[in-house]
Order: sequence, then structure tokens, then C-alpha cells
Amino acid sequence: MAQSIQHIINLIPGGQGKNAVITPLEGGITNRNYRVDVHGSSYVVRVFGMNYQELGIVRAHEYHCTRIASDLGIGPEVIQFLPDQGALITRFIEVDKNTAACVNITDTLQRIVGTIKQYHQGPSFPGHFSPFQAVRDYHKRAISRQVRFPDDLSQSLSLMDQIEHALISVQRVVPCHNDLLPDNMLHAGDRIWILDWEYAAMGDLFFDLGNFAVNHELTDDQKTQMLHYYFGEVRSSDLSHLHLMCLASDHREAFWGYLQSGLSTLDFDYMEYGQKHLDRFLTIGQSPAFKLWVEEVSTKN
Repeated sequence: MAQSIQHIINLIPGGQGKNAVITPLEGGITNRNYRVDVHGSSYVVRVFGMNYQELGIVRAHEYHCTRIASDLGIGPEVIQFLPDQGALITRFIEVDKNTAACVNITDTLQRIVGTIKQYHQGPSFPGHFSPFQAVRDYHKRAISRQVRFPDDLSQSLSLMDQIEHALISVQRVVPCHNDLLPDNMLHAGDRIWILDWEYAAMGDLFFDLGNFAVNHELTDDQKTQMLHYYFGEVRSSDLSHLHLMCLASDHREAFWGYLQSGLSTLDFDYMEYGQKHLDRFLTIGQSPAFKLWVEEVSTKN
């Protein structure tokens, strides 16, 4: 294992020879990640997964966004970007928990929202992200990989079209992370660190908030509180916008999983992952609340 990434580690200051201690990091379901300790310093070597371009990832954009996050003090320091070697090296951040372990603490939720708002108001990111176009792209590429989809797929795509149509004129485009999973958000004292900027681009701020909310399984009360922290007030149309983007996040995640089942060589059940998100999307999308949310944001239009 160490030999397979030694040529990358050699590019870390002081990493030449047998000085480095290499420890695989668990949790990644796209890339392979390693902690490298050398001469009293710790780094993360991120070795890019295969076929990442088909997931809509542009590594030069990831590097640029990670640098911005680092400059803002919310992301790890970039040590080396090695596109030819397929790797990104950042400073290792020493923390003992991700945000999922403490999101129920009111002060922590407020701090997380403040961190999200910080990069939302920061320098522009390269590229543009739409969860709806991402699903269409993933679907097309998965078909070319002969991925088998569930029978209720057409119903989910119809619901997605309704969400996109309702939100098309109320988007608020800002720099977004677009992948706010618990493992990508670390809590250290009074500070929140955000990792893995590979899907970052300009997009609707409500997708970032919805993506965070659904991935951290926030309650309805917490979602309302999150909007209060972000805007200073809670408008019913914004709450509906948030609920719809929670659905859009689940739908994107489902199709990401299906496509990954035809791409990745990692030991992970991507089909089960995709089905879990699709089931939740369909259950909520068929509820009476869904129609109310669509009507609320459509009235705002």
C-alpha cells in the first residue's frame, strides 16, 4: 500500500525515503485517503478515484475551491496539487468528531450555519452546479454503463421536474460546497472545518442548506432554526424552498449511487446507498406536504 503512493509522498517536504508513516483513512466512497506523518507534521494524501470525470468532478476546480476555503480559515491548508499523479495533499486536521456527533447542540448548529454562510459570501467558485442537471447526467452515464434502475425511476424523474420548475426563478446563486456529509464537516472546539470540495461550484444556497439538513437528519424544528440563523428570520417560502432542496439532495445522491455502482472498484454497496436515498425521496415526494411546498414557492414566483 505504502509503495503504491510513495511517489506522491516523495513530493511532501521531508517525505522522501522511509521517513513517512502511512495510515489509510476510512470513510471515503470516491477516493482513497491516507494520513502521512513525517518529521512531526501530518498530511492527508487524497488519491483520486477512477472515472471521477463521469461524476462531474473537475479536479482543478476542487483545488481552486479548497484554496479559497483554506484562505477563509474553514478548510485545510493545501500543500500540493498533483494532477499528473492524481492526488491532492492537504494539512491533516486533528479533531475527535464530525458535526453529526454534536449537531443537536444549539451553539454548534449556529456555528455550522455561520461557517456555511462565510464561504457563501466569499470569492466566486469556478463552474456551476445544478442537482437537476447532475441527475440527468448521472442517469445518462449510468445507462451507458448498463446499470439496472428500479421500476419507479420515471416517477422520481417526474417529481424532480416539478421541483426544478417550481424553483427555477427563485434560486440564489452563491459559492456552494454541494456535498455536506457529516464526514466532510469536522468540529474542533469553537471551529468548524469543511473538507472535500470536489463538487464545489456556484449554485443555489438552498441546495447547500438542504444537503446539510438531510445528510445530518435535522428535525423540522432544526431546519427552521437553521434558516433563522442564516437569514435572521424564517419566511414560509424559504422553508418550502429548503424542503424541496432536501428532496433534490436525496435524488442527486440516489443517482450518484447508481452511477457509482457502474464505475467504482471500492468495496461499497452503491446500489443499496442509492436505493435508500430514492426511497426517502419518493416517500416524501408523494406526501401532501410536497404539494404545499411546490405551491408555496410557485406563488412566490
